[in-house]
Amino acid sequence: MSPSNPSTEKPLSADRRRFLAGVGMAGCAGGLLRVAPSAVAAESKPARSRPVAASAGLEGIKKLLSGKEALTWVITGDSITHGALHTLGWRSYPEHFAERVRWELRPMRDIVINTGISGDTTGGLLADLDWRALRFQPHVVSIMLGMNDASRGKGGRETFRKNLGAIVAKVMDAGAIPLLNTPNTIYIKKAGGRADLPAYAEIVRDLAARSKLALVDHWKYWQKTKPDQEKLLVWLEDQSIHPNVYGHRAFAREIFRVLGIFDPKSPTCKLEVP
Repeated sequence: MSPSNPSTEKPLSADRRRFLAGVGMAGCAGGLLRVAPSAVAAESKPARSRPVAASAGLEGIKKLLSGKEALTWVITGDSITHGALHTLGWRSYPEHFAERVRWELRPMRDIVINTGISGDTTGGLLADLDWRALRFQPHVVSIMLGMNDASRGKGGRETFRKNLGAIVAKVMDAGAIPLLNTPNTIYIKKAGGRADLPAYAEIVRDLAARSKLALVDHWKYWQKTKPDQEKLLVWLEDQSIHPNVYGHRAFAREIFRVLGIFDPKSPTCKLEVP
C-alpha cells in the first residue's frame, strides 16, 4: 500500500473519530485492529482499590509498600520539594525517593509525582489541592510546608494550623494517606523573617500526634545531626534556608528510615552525606 498524501487525504469527521475511539478500532492494511477484551474489561473497572484506610498512618504506608498493588505517590510542598535552583542539577529528595522505590525496590509501575511549587504556602496548596494532588488519585500524599508560612511570624501560626489541617482532611477524604514532613533547620543569621520556624515545625508535629498521622520529623533529625549553626551550612546551598545536594540526601535518608526502606547497601542510601 502506498503511503497517504497528507495534502489530499480528507480529514475524519467528528462522528467518525468518535466511532473509532468508542469501539477501539483503527484502519490498517487488510483489515481492522481490535482492542483485546481484557483491555476493555480493565477500563471498566475502578481505577484502583483502596486496600488501606486513609487514616492508617505510618503503618498504612508500610503496608502499601509491602503489598503488590502499583501505587501513586504525590510529593508536594514549596521550593524545597520543588527542587528548584538550589539543587544545582543534583537530585532532589523526591527524585531520590523515586529511585529508591521504583528502581531499587522494583515496583516499577509505581508513579511518583512531584508537585512542589517554589514560594508556596499552605494557603496556596489548599486552594490548588485538587490540581496538585487529588486528581492523580494518590495512595499517599507527602506534604512539606512551613518555610514560607513562617515568614508571617506568630500571627500566622493559627492560619498555618488551620490550613494544614484542612489539607490533611481533604487528602483523607479522597482516600489517600497523608505523610507530613517538618521543614529543615535553617541558618538563622541569613534566614531573615523566619525566626518563628520552630513553632511552625511544632504545629506539624502536633497535628501528626493528635490525628495519628505519619510524620517524618526532618527538623528534629537536622537539629540532632547538625546542632552547630556553622556546620549546618554544609547542607544549605544558599547558606540560608535551601538544602543543597547533601541536604536533599539527608531528607531522603530520613524518609527511608521512617518508612522502613533504608538499606545502607543500596546505591541511593549510601550516597555521601557529610
